[in-house]
Amino acid sequence: MAAPAPARERVLLVHGLWNSPWWLLPLALRLRRLGFEVEGFGYPSILGGPEPAIAALAERLRAGPPCNLAGHSLGGLIAVEVLRRYPELPVRRVVCLGSPLCGSATARFLATHRALAWALGRSAPLLLCGCQPWRGRAELGVVAGDSPRGVGRLLSAVGPDSDGTVALEETRLPGANAYCRIRASHTGLVLSAEAARQVAAFLRTGAFGPASAGSAGDGGGRL
Repeated sequence: MAAPAPARERVLLVHGLWNSPWWLLPLALRLRRLGFEVEGFGYPSILGGPEPAIAALAERLRAGPPCNLAGHSLGGLIAVEVLRRYPELPVRRVVCLGSPLCGSATARFLATHRALAWALGRSAPLLLCGCQPWRGRAELGVVAGDSPRGVGRLLSAVGPDSDGTVALEETRLPGANAYCRIRASHTGLVLSAEAARQVAAFLRTGAFGPASAGSAGDGGGRL
């Protein structure tokens, strides 16, 4: 008899501000092609904010089998925060893509302008403050984009060393296990084949792979 096929690793995707699970569909499709079982987690980022999202995500993780997490932008902060508060959750690895883990200058710009502050909704505190240095049990990898095209550049909130919305330095959370840069804007991280390849590499091995042609990679080492 033929040996049974190995179980596919599970990954739960967490979207960012003003988005929903369908926003991460390009990343989900690429990860499925790379052999992962992929699900999405949705939450009301503006009217609900991080606190109910963290509680709901923790409940979902408790109720299911072991899995990994991958979060884009605000979704990465929520993934990190849920594992900081509940380290017993059955999550082995987590990847953040373009997440302002050290706080967001773009969010600070919006928050200081009354006509724009509404755009942050109830997610403002987490975006402004970011996450504490990582000391969790799960392994944390960070993927950052370095193509500066996005709303942060339009507002002059971030400089050229950014993905256009999040500065590179804002993604470097002390204690993270691995870090890599790819040639992508903030939105482009969701669409990028290279980003999906690096997410898959980290979720399988705990390390990012070598950068492909056209990508700026400096990853693999602990921050």
